[in-house]
Amino acid sequence: MGNLFYEFALLLAVAGIMGLLAYWLKQPLIVAFIIIGILFGPTGLKWVTIGSEIDLLAKMGIALLLFTVGLKLDLHVIRSLGPVSLATGLGQVIFTSAIGYFLCLALGLSNLSSLYVSVALTFSSTIIIVKLLSDKREIDSLHGRIAVGFLIVQDMIVVLAMIAITAFGAGTRGGSLGRSMLMIALKGTLFLGLVALFMRFVLPYVFHLAAQSSELLIVLAIAWAVALAAAGDFLGFSKEIGAFLAGVSLASTPYREALISRLSSLRDFLLLFFFIDLGAYLKLTMIRSQIFPALGLSLFVLIGNPFIVMVIMGVMGFRKRTGFLAGLTVAQISEFSLMLGALGRRLGHIPSDVMGLITLVGLITIGLSTYMILYSHLLYARLAPWLGIFERRVPCRETAQEEPPPLKGVTDAIIFGMGRFGSNIARELSDRGVRILGGDFDPELIRRSRKAKQAVVYGDAEDPDLPSILPLSKTRWIVSSLPQISVNLCLLHALKTYAYEGKTAFTAHNDRDAELLKKAGVDLVLLPFMEAAKEAAKEILQEVSGDD
Repeated sequence: MGNLFYEFALLLAVAGIMGLLAYWLKQPLIVAFIIIGILFGPTGLKWVTIGSEIDLLAKMGIALLLFTVGLKLDLHVIRSLGPVSLATGLGQVIFTSAIGYFLCLALGLSNLSSLYVSVALTFSSTIIIVKLLSDKREIDSLHGRIAVGFLIVQDMIVVLAMIAITAFGAGTRGGSLGRSMLMIALKGTLFLGLVALFMRFVLPYVFHLAAQSSELLIVLAIAWAVALAAAGDFLGFSKEIGAFLAGVSLASTPYREALISRLSSLRDFLLLFFFIDLGAYLKLTMIRSQIFPALGLSLFVLIGNPFIVMVIMGVMGFRKRTGFLAGLTVAQISEFSLMLGALGRRLGHIPSDVMGLITLVGLITIGLSTYMILYSHLLYARLAPWLGIFERRVPCRETAQEEPPPLKGVTDAIIFGMGRFGSNIARELSDRGVRILGGDFDPELIRRSRKAKQAVVYGDAEDPDLPSILPLSKTRWIVSSLPQISVNLCLLHALKTYAYEGKTAFTAHNDRDAELLKKAGVDLVLLPFMEAAKEAAKEILQEVSGDD
């Protein structure tokens, strides 16, 4: 078009229309936005040519996404989940690359091409997975935190791999390569040390001053996120790692909740351009001859990668459900995989058709894994009877970390969802002598509840096996403070399966959901917003009457 503003207007209009169509068809928005990039980008109709501007906005979206992820991870959470993230991340990379290498050789690729492709198959897209988990509100769950942990491990590995390949490509010898790796280790240590110093001596005071103005707080947070993303990229790491560290550095401040809520809309808007940019640069012309090898490798990524993660997590003592849900997050290859292939192509290590093969595998796995993650609970419900081989007889690590000692005495009520609404219900009932057991799948909320001397058990309300560990025969009420109708219906079905005979009180945020819960057999439907509005209106009328 020759006009920057017109092209942006066209792009946003198409994105809006395609987004509405995808929502109407109940399809993931991510897939719709990638299709926009394919259809209207340089390899399609060529309607949109503002590649550098879209790329800049995409990078901003990536930085904000990883920044908000870091905001949700306190240092104590990183310490507790670090070992499993490291073991799973390293184990998955080693086994996937080894098996993938021999699979590529069987497909007729050369040794060097097989090495490149097999390594590319090991890396999963942190950006896409975090976005999907955030949309599903599972980023704070145990499997979500573990997944984010081993994705960060993968990002670090791919950075080191690209450094090594660049060094070899430049003709350096072993000693020079060793010096390059030593330099990156020193720079990483220096980077972490500087961030730690800022966390201790600078950030608390600067953000305390900035908090006097909400606008200034947001601007300063974005500036810090982008600055560390740029610093990470400049030092030879990735922008993702830098932005993630920026978020972690503010995760212990009292402002993190406000930052997360205020930045979420801006983050989602900017990520639109990442997915469009990803689709725009898929070179469709070079991948037609690679369709059959790509299908074989895509099946390996979609099935083999989750299988490897489930085996590792099962051996480490996690439940089959946690391993399955975490494993699904690695069922695609990453934008880093495409970058690795592009680097190999630029250095002359692999031909164009191998780059096309990696690109096609990326397109297939990103599209299909999006559906797998979105419908992960339905998949688990279908496959659960065959997943017992991935779980120890006693899942010791998960049980030790997330469950309290065996409950003694009688539990009058079990409350699912120990957030603000659920914890307030628990406190009010406890003050009246009701014996309460809480339940949640957020390890942070569990930690807070136990610190407040509240009995609480780890568990996802959507887990059909959760009632098996609860003292249902001694419980008079099951209370759910969770607003999602799908979660509540799954919980109600599981309770009926385990022959629970007590009363139920579930939460709804609108009349439609309330009616569905009543039809499903819930004894009491809680409408917190409506009840709060009635109480507020009553108090306002009393104040007005008193003034008169």
